[in-house]
Amino acid sequence: MKRRDFVRTAGGATAAVAASAGATGTAAAQEVQPDWPSGAEGNVGSYQDARGQDEVTISVGAGSSGLAFDSTLVWVDEGTTIVWEWTGNGGDHNVQTVEDGGPAALDSGNPVGEEGNTYEYETSGEDAGITHYHCVPHTNTGMHGGIAVGEDVATVETGGANTGWPEDIAKVGVPLHAHWVGISAILGIGMTFVFTFYMLKYGESAHTGHGGAR
Repeated sequence: MKRRDFVRTAGGATAAVAASAGATGTAAAQEVQPDWPSGAEGNVGSYQDARGQDEVTISVGAGSSGLAFDSTLVWVDEGTTIVWEWTGNGGDHNVQTVEDGGPAALDSGNPVGEEGNTYEYETSGEDAGITHYHCVPHTNTGMHGGIAVGEDVATVETGGANTGWPEDIAKVGVPLHAHWVGISAILGIGMTFVFTFYMLKYGESAHTGHGGAR
């Protein structure tokens, strides 16, 4: 390989590494959710970030068997009205905070099964945090849910955009954060410059042919 051919190739590789690192760093950006209590994900496990909304509706008796809340997990602002609306499926249900399940005292009363029945709860500053609730008759079948109120809640990072990589590489405790991608890019660019330096200093590759033109 000629020196100038090598330099041109190396320059292209460096640009490619930088571009790839930028794209990967963006794709690996993390999102956050409230750190939901164990079991609050329930039978469906759907999540809605409803911050900024004045009112949000949760279906009671959702899922294929009618034994779920949907959205199961909801993050709202203080002052938001949450409306649980019965679908009429899965038998009689109610909404009640589990024992020691959090600050919001949810209690819709006795279980009912009528479609269109509703239970409304307006959140306040006293409800700030995360509350785990359930349907009492179906608690053993996994009919659970959770609400997070306000900004002062414990959060965890979620996968964000699907990058094809696990959130934790081989579960060795090294999260795939953007700064790891940046370090890898810097190492790749540095190696490219090292090889370029040696090619410029010592000339053509030892494998370059020296025969005359035909």
